[in-house]
Amino acid sequence: MKIPRIQFLILSVLGLAGMAVQAVAAPPTDKVFLAPHRAVYDLKLKESHGTRGIEAVRGRILYDFSGNTCEGYELQFRQVSELDSSEGKTALSDLRSTTWEDGNAKTFRFNSENLLDDKPTDVVDGHAERNTQTVAVDLSKPTAKKFTVSVSAVFPTEHMRRIIIAAREGKSILEFPVYDGSDNGEKLYSTLTVIGQPIPPGSKPLDDASAKFAELANLTRWPVTISYFEQQDEKAEHAGEQTPVYAISFELFENGISRALTLDYSDFVIKGDMTSLDIKKSKPCQ
Repeated sequence: MKIPRIQFLILSVLGLAGMAVQAVAAPPTDKVFLAPHRAVYDLKLKESHGTRGIEAVRGRILYDFSGNTCEGYELQFRQVSELDSSEGKTALSDLRSTTWEDGNAKTFRFNSENLLDDKPTDVVDGHAERNTQTVAVDLSKPTAKKFTVSVSAVFPTEHMRRIIIAAREGKSILEFPVYDGSDNGEKLYSTLTVIGQPIPPGSKPLDDASAKFAELANLTRWPVTISYFEQQDEKAEHAGEQTPVYAISFELFENGISRALTLDYSDFVIKGDMTSLDIKKSKPCQ
């Protein structure tokens, strides 16, 4: 049984009557404050309706985010997932990653390791630099390699900041290519983000670990769905008819904290409930 690389790309997140925003170079969205925080999400199977025969999922996500626009943003992430198949087989996936992105969205560093049944399957290490014409990627693992991706590609934290700005402005659709160093470090995903109607403070009480924070109860949040697609040749015969590799849905607070996760892999869906949240003291820029 193959286990998909279950990536937690909250940092790439966010009426369909809104406008679509195409990927273009834009200045950093420095009007968005992202709260440093540490969150834990417990995972379980929500539904299974495909050929993979997934009968149960147990797992946990640890998401530790810190930094600011001056020092850059660091994310330490770990996801452990145990999947049971209809064939009576169990597989354990353990993904660990650390990323850093500067406040101007010009530099992105990434390192990740994935283990399957406690055996390493792949390690990725590298960095990306944006200039006026392109985004240059330099990988040291799994093999040394240099290549470029489109200058319109955004890194995860910058993607999230743009999504929050769009949500505040009442826009409902965003389209961006996103480079996050996932898989073998060579993936560039096309993304389609749909932002739902805002949930005003007090209109829908919180029922998870976020409920103990008055500052969150006083913030607007939005239901968000992001679909990730393989990059496609526009000249291909069936261009534009893709189905997503996976999609993630959640409620996004205005300060970048997310709750009520759903990860959809087409033939099975995983639910993630926030069971622990610590909001760290923010460090002002010097």
